[in-house]
Amino acid sequence: MNTEKDFSPLTPNIVRALNDKLYEKRKVAALEIEKLVREFVAQNNSTQIRHVIQILASEFALSQHPHSRKGGLIGLAACSIALGKESGLYLKELIEPVLTCFNDSDSRLRYYACEALYNIVKVARGAVLPHFNVLFDGLSKLAADPDPNVKSGSELLDRLLKDIVTESNKFDLVAFVPLLRERIYSNNQYARQFIISWILVLESVPDINLLDYLPEILDGLFQILGDSSKEIRRTCEVVLGEFLKEIKKTPSSVKFAEMANILVIHSNDLIQLTAMTWMREFIQLAGRVVLPYSSGILTAVLPCLSYDDRKKSTKEAASACNHSLMKLVTPEDDEDEEETVSGDSQPREDSPPKTEGDTNGKLPLDASMVVNSKVTLDLDGIVQVLDRHLHDSSTGMMTRIAVLKWLYHLYIKTPRKMFRHTDSLFPMLLKTLSDESDEVILKDLEVLAEIASSPAGQTDSSGSCDNSDSKLELQVPEGAKAGDSSPSTPSMNSYFYKFMINLLKRFSLERKLLENRGAFIIRQLCLLLHAENIFHSMADILLKEEDLKFASTMVQTLNTILLTSAELFQLRNQLKDLRTQESCALFCCLYRSWCHNPVATVSLCFLTQNYRHAYDLIQKFGDLEVTVDFLMEVDKLVQLIESPIFTYLRLQLLDVENNPYLIKALYGLLMLLPQSQAFQLLSHRLRCVPNPELMRTPVGTKRPAYTHMDYNDLLQHFDRVQSKHLEVRHQRSGRADHPDRKLVL
Repeated sequence: MNTEKDFSPLTPNIVRALNDKLYEKRKVAALEIEKLVREFVAQNNSTQIRHVIQILASEFALSQHPHSRKGGLIGLAACSIALGKESGLYLKELIEPVLTCFNDSDSRLRYYACEALYNIVKVARGAVLPHFNVLFDGLSKLAADPDPNVKSGSELLDRLLKDIVTESNKFDLVAFVPLLRERIYSNNQYARQFIISWILVLESVPDINLLDYLPEILDGLFQILGDSSKEIRRTCEVVLGEFLKEIKKTPSSVKFAEMANILVIHSNDLIQLTAMTWMREFIQLAGRVVLPYSSGILTAVLPCLSYDDRKKSTKEAASACNHSLMKLVTPEDDEDEEETVSGDSQPREDSPPKTEGDTNGKLPLDASMVVNSKVTLDLDGIVQVLDRHLHDSSTGMMTRIAVLKWLYHLYIKTPRKMFRHTDSLFPMLLKTLSDESDEVILKDLEVLAEIASSPAGQTDSSGSCDNSDSKLELQVPEGAKAGDSSPSTPSMNSYFYKFMINLLKRFSLERKLLENRGAFIIRQLCLLLHAENIFHSMADILLKEEDLKFASTMVQTLNTILLTSAELFQLRNQLKDLRTQESCALFCCLYRSWCHNPVATVSLCFLTQNYRHAYDLIQKFGDLEVTVDFLMEVDKLVQLIESPIFTYLRLQLLDVENNPYLIKALYGLLMLLPQSQAFQLLSHRLRCVPNPELMRTPVGTKRPAYTHMDYNDLLQHFDRVQSKHLEVRHQRSGRADHPDRKLVL
């Protein structure tokens, strides 16, 4: 440094000492500067004071020589001490050169800068608050300093600054938040620790309402919550816990809508539990305010429902979120926005009360989300999320169940709007019937049943529910309308027949589904949609089925369900006596399709006590192709005759005179069977019939009074169906015996 330069009012001895490499000599110079400045303060000579500070800043603190910079720093601190309360008038000039030295490459010089600033701040106290941002900015850099001495010095300064902020009521939070929002995204652990500590302090000050600015820093807090350091995560958890306590105390002033999406995007394992906990509280506290964000919330919540016990807490929090969110959807969400706008502008009595946040001119949601202060359900977004989870093969079982519960709930609460999505949802709902879980299938059937029976579906939808890649086309029989149902049961909507057609199509294309789950699915549908509707519609559709083998298999399945399932008790009783016109019509409908399977047709006649017709049918069995499968079906029928379902039939064997055709029909089955266990079983049963000599045919056969049916027509129909089956078998046999085919022995 040029010692000949004029540094007045600093004396040459002071200048020389400030440039000395020894700390003790620089300290002596600082004491002289302090004495000099005190004199200027006493004289109220602000010009000379500024001149001294300017020289110490430009000629020393910002000098290229390291010892000069050290001298300048201690000199500026001495000025501040001498100024005392007056230092607030010169803080900008005092602080800026010191903060510049925070970036010095020499760690000792950075330490001296911390020391100098500590002394400046200690003297000025609350007067430094207007310069808080630059101080905070400088400290945030030193928080990550690699030198332990510098870090220790910065921590002392940090504690001092926190004390000043805590005891003052003049902290400018509005000016500070943008800087906080910027620095909160630092990836450095020390910087994160520094940021978190400051948020914790500011949150603890009663006069500082940091909650108002939480939406601006919440995302950054959750970023820090995912830090690898346990200590940082623990501190961040404390901060978030304090915020959540305050939110619960003053929910009316909380900007829930602005923070909902922030919680949704944080799915990292380390922070997911906290995010779910916050989400649960938000839904419970904010209510319908979060409805516009439902799709995002579900995207975050649904996967958590399939977690195992290792993440039990997260799973429970997610389940609570899901349950609370579902309860927010009400029938009023089924109203169109146009209706709301054109309707009465007066508030409804059951409308949610305004929050305090509504009175200050700020809406809690985006304007596009609100119509006349009415929260709008994002139904399209929700359905998209639910559909995506159903399509995803990796979706867990509990998540799939939750998705189906959501769909069912939406069809109950918002049926009009949901039916706009039915054509797109229908194929996936049908595919879900192949799920491995029975519980998933049950929920899926509930959704499909609601679609098929809801009054909102009473439309002739032009949209197709069929899969474009389906190989089998089943059409509604001629004369049957889409909305038709059996006369004695409630009517179904236009989707009912579509459902039945597509269900049979799926059974046809997926025979394993029919074998493994067919009976289970049909039994549940009988509970949900009335057994008569199910059997009536399936019989109608199978009447036109072109794949005769499938038709026979399907009839066999339906017949077994009809004869054995507890769910079909009422329908069996309805068919048992054929006392009404409706029951007779149902019998005829089933009979025409049951003809695809001769043994099933006979069993239907046994069920309906059409014993003479059963005997007539069995006589025709001699003209049929008796295969092993055919004999196995006869075997099963014999077993069924011994079951509780046919108790009444066995008791009728006691009345030989009035039931000769029943006995003849049973003997006919006996003659069909080879010498097998079933043969022995039926033979033993027939030996128990009393007085065989009385088995003579009376003049008339007793039948219920209300059976005006043309049995000759039914027999002719049976013959036509069996001729078709025989023709198909011959065609297959012909293809198998084609001369071009090689015979393998």
